Amino acid sequence: MIGTPLVRVRGLTKTYGDRVAVDALDLDVRAGEIVGLLGANGAGKTTTVECILGLRRPDSGSVDVLGLDPAVDGDRVRRLVGSQQQESALPDRMRVGEAIALFRGPRAATVDGLLEAFGLADQRRTPFSALSGGQRQRLFLVLAVLNRPRMVVLDELTQGLDPAARRDVWDAIMVLRDAGTTVLLVTHYMDEAEALCDRVVVMRDGRVVDTGTPEQLVLRHAGWATVRFGTPVHESGAAGPHVDRLRRLPGVRSVVDLDGTVEVRGDRGSVAYVCADLVHGTVPHDLTVVMPDLEAAVLALLTSKTPPQRPAPVLITNGALR
Repeated sequence: MIGTPLVRVRGLTKTYGDRVAVDALDLDVRAGEIVGLLGANGAGKTTTVECILGLRRPDSGSVDVLGLDPAVDGDRVRRLVGSQQQESALPDRMRVGEAIALFRGPRAATVDGLLEAFGLADQRRTPFSALSGGQRQRLFLVLAVLNRPRMVVLDELTQGLDPAARRDVWDAIMVLRDAGTTVLLVTHYMDEAEALCDRVVVMRDGRVVDTGTPEQLVLRHAGWATVRFGTPVHESGAAGPHVDRLRRLPGVRSVVDLDGTVEVRGDRGSVAYVCADLVHGTVPHDLTVVMPDLEAAVLALLTSKTPPQRPAPVLITNGALR
């Protein structure tokens, strides 16, 4: 269950010389949620994470992590918040079991259970250099949660991994979610954010340009889902009754018949209704379905000449977007 904020950032600003890395940023991370921090290189994501962990001191604004100011109590914050940073590494000859012993604190979780949960039970004596990319990242996850943190921060955890290894790491993150651990996830992979995150925050030029569930951002910025198909009869007006029926389906916004090719646009939920209608009605040919996704939404936000103001919240009532 998602609860009260563990992280509360207000007006965070950080500059490096003349460059503004983070510009008056506001951010909440609530207990029990996975929040994705998205944006292009240089958007300010890593600097934001470093300020949250007390690794950098903000120029202005406030950061509260579990009731602590990381700029003052950085050591305490890092004991309470597990983290995996970009370019994490261990000595090549260090074995998995030795790494765990090195980082293990008095409140540590059961090692055997962690290794089993993250698929490393057979690698306890394996040196770091012999681990695959996915195994290394899962080891960093084990180290991040070893001492029972209430929250973990993961910065580009799956960068450079092959698809199978990425999926293994996703499964490991879902283990954290199921255990109730709060996660702040920095990623460049939109499919990763869409699969894992309860909420995403999109940054551009050090500012938050929008936030919401992946579905909400897709609805706001990625346009409508499109179903396009050819009708089997091409005489003028033959598709008319069929088009009229499609227009009445839930979620459909427009239906256009262009000389025998019908294009239906609507929200993501409308696609199932349209396809079901086609299956039970006239069988189409050349059927194409184009679904809007988070990548299209984020790309629209990052390439807009005028970054949008945050829109009014999208309400979800009985599972339906309003």
